[in-house]
Amino acid sequence: MSKKVAIIMGSDSDFPIVKSAAAELKKYGVEFECRVMSAHRTPAEACEFASNARKNGFGVIICAAGMAAHLAGVVAGHTTLPVIGIPMKSKALEGMDALLATVMMPPGVPVATVGIDGAKNAAVLAVQMLAISDETLAEKLAAEKKAMADGVIAKDKALQEQVAAL
Repeated sequence: MSKKVAIIMGSDSDFPIVKSAAAELKKYGVEFECRVMSAHRTPAEACEFASNARKNGFGVIICAAGMAAHLAGVVAGHTTLPVIGIPMKSKALEGMDALLATVMMPPGVPVATVGIDGAKNAAVLAVQMLAISDETLAEKLAAEKKAMADGVIAKDKALQEQVAAL
């Protein structure tokens, strides 16, 4: 049995984007928990969760935050587990502020960062991390990659037929 994935968001307003990560984890059969914690409003809770995540059965932590986006960094500072940051789009700077805050970590405190609002990719990356030691997950990932490739090949074939008919 693989370890769980934690999905932590800075605000419940992030859930419409973050739910695609939960759906992706569910598709792979990965157990997960979703929580709302703030690096600024509930820092003690975020630090305690991160500090105890390994002993509580987690293998990867995904953090979604916008604007100042310190959540992933704070969590990464309190755990040895891999942390994946999802910078969330905001009105003011379209998510560039969150992207830079998430990706620009000091040496020794890495945060793997996906694109702005890239929740699905965060989940896939978490599954890939867990698949290092879980052959069943590795097989599911390989099957999904093959299905994606088959889809592109089918689209190319259909395009070639359209081009030939010109």
